[in-house]
Amino acid sequence: MSRIGKMPVAIPSGVEVNVAGQSVSVKGPKGTLTHVLPELITPKKEENSLILARANDERAAKSLHGLSRTLVANMITGVTTGYSKKISIVGVGYKVALKGKDLEFALGYSHPVPFAAPAGITFTSDSPTDLVVSGIDKQLVGETVAKIQKLRKADPYKGKGLHLQGQRIRRKAGKTGKKA
Repeated sequence: MSRIGKMPVAIPSGVEVNVAGQSVSVKGPKGTLTHVLPELITPKKEENSLILARANDERAAKSLHGLSRTLVANMITGVTTGYSKKISIVGVGYKVALKGKDLEFALGYSHPVPFAAPAGITFTSDSPTDLVVSGIDKQLVGETVAKIQKLRKADPYKGKGLHLQGQRIRRKAGKTGKKA
């Protein structure tokens, strides 16, 4: 058995889990998420937990067992507390502005860079150099942050660009001038 896969997924109060064949839907105070499990994994709901079992001990089933359990656990966490990531905008004149649900960045280009909010993602900004991306789907939050960071990658020489808070940017030394 997979160490992660064999652990039952706890269902907290206020969260409703429905199992229909291979489909698992989780409904909580923040919203609803649905995931279709692979054929090799069978979900079984008990009182306050969900147990995922695999069909056989083949390598493919073993690799999907822990993954499926973690995805369902992430869905439950998402509908109860949600996920958020904070982006810091570093650079002279670099800033972000909320335009309704969408964003508009000033990133040193000759034009403002618009960014449309995907469904299920909300943006909040305390200051023009800080941005918080939040939502109930962990994968969608991570993908959105990656797309935003791709607009202006972090510069290794000066450290300018879009940084995920807590992310360490590897800095490089610049050219050393000719010695006289």
